[in-house]
Amino acid sequence: MYRPLPPYLTIKQSNINGLGLFAVEPIKKSTSLGISHVFDKWFDNGYIRTPLGGFINHSTTPNCKTFKEGRFLSVLTITDIEIGEEITLKYTLYDPSRT
Repeated sequence: MYRPLPPYLTIKQSNINGLGLFAVEPIKKSTSLGISHVFDKWFDNGYIRTPLGGFINHSTTPNCKTFKEGRFLSVLTITDIEIGEEITLKYTLYDPSRT
């Protein structure tokens, strides 16, 4: 069965911007959360966002980072994440101040 998000994440209102991703159970450091973007030269910035990539908000002090796997960008936790904590990245594909 297809699941657009891992079962330990949910989408809800963010204090950063609009909707965001939040942990519904603890997530350990160095956990791969899944694919956030798929390379496709026909789309803005050369990538299509997945549901995971579409709801992660920008932070200058993120708890996750992206890493490249072939045509995919995946998300990896860089800290332990607590229940209720928002999942964040430091955006590198575009300038978050221009959204």
